[in-house]
Amino acid sequence: MSEERKKLTVPDLLARKKQGKRVVMISVPDYPTAVWAERAGIEAISMGDSIGMVVYGLPNTMPVTLEMMIAHGQAVRRGAPNTFIKLSLPYGCYANEEIGVTSAIRAMKESECDAVKIQGGKEKFSIYKAIADAGVPVMGHIGLAPHFVHKFGGFKVQGRTADEALQIVEDAISLQKAGAIGFEIEAVPAPVAKAVDDAVDIFNFGIGAGPHCCGHILVGLDMLGVFDSFKPKFTKRYAEISTIAVDAIKTYSSEVKQGLFPDEEHSYAMDPAEQKKFERTLKRMMD
Repeated sequence: MSEERKKLTVPDLLARKKQGKRVVMISVPDYPTAVWAERAGIEAISMGDSIGMVVYGLPNTMPVTLEMMIAHGQAVRRGAPNTFIKLSLPYGCYANEEIGVTSAIRAMKESECDAVKIQGGKEKFSIYKAIADAGVPVMGHIGLAPHFVHKFGGFKVQGRTADEALQIVEDAISLQKAGAIGFEIEAVPAPVAKAVDDAVDIFNFGIGAGPHCCGHILVGLDMLGVFDSFKPKFTKRYAEISTIAVDAIKTYSSEVKQGLFPDEEHSYAMDPAEQKKFERTLKRMMD
């Protein structure tokens, strides 16, 4: 069971920004990893549509549905009841103001998350504003937004030219004006992320954005080495769980084939008297 603690709130995030205190966020997809995150003292969890790639083996996040997100969000909430959870609305679930508000409210009601996230910058201003005006805490995602991967021609660093960098700063300011409580900024040069952080009063979580953001996020299955099909440049591996798991499964298979497992320690026994009675009765039955 998770140890009771005070959950981080939206006002807490805004206060941390003013105080210059960093918040660590981790993206986790299920109950066990949510339990790990809360036990580790993580204050903020991203229930991201990265599940499409790291859980379902999809080539990108585009096929993920709202139903998938809600189901995983419910599992994450059960695993981390005292942690701030932000749930991403998947591709197509905020195509316009009405769809965005409907999706956001459903996500909040059914997953019990604390905020939702959509992707895009100033071109999505009206959608951010509509969700915020509906009373739903909404976060954004700028820089390399995976929902626009086809537009970008792949998972490519954004903001490398002066014009691109200025556009990202403008996106951040637009999100703040629309009423967003914060945003993620992904795969941009560190000086661009610093300029963004300096330009706004709302909280921002960097992922592949250098050290200057007021919060930082990594995909949990990436940093733990569970998902190892590829590793983004910005991901630091803090464990190699996949290697450990494969080695453990190999050992299990070998022990079964050699007759070493199951052994007496991992088997159930009978009361000796009951066993003798069983064996006598069985012998008579089989004769």
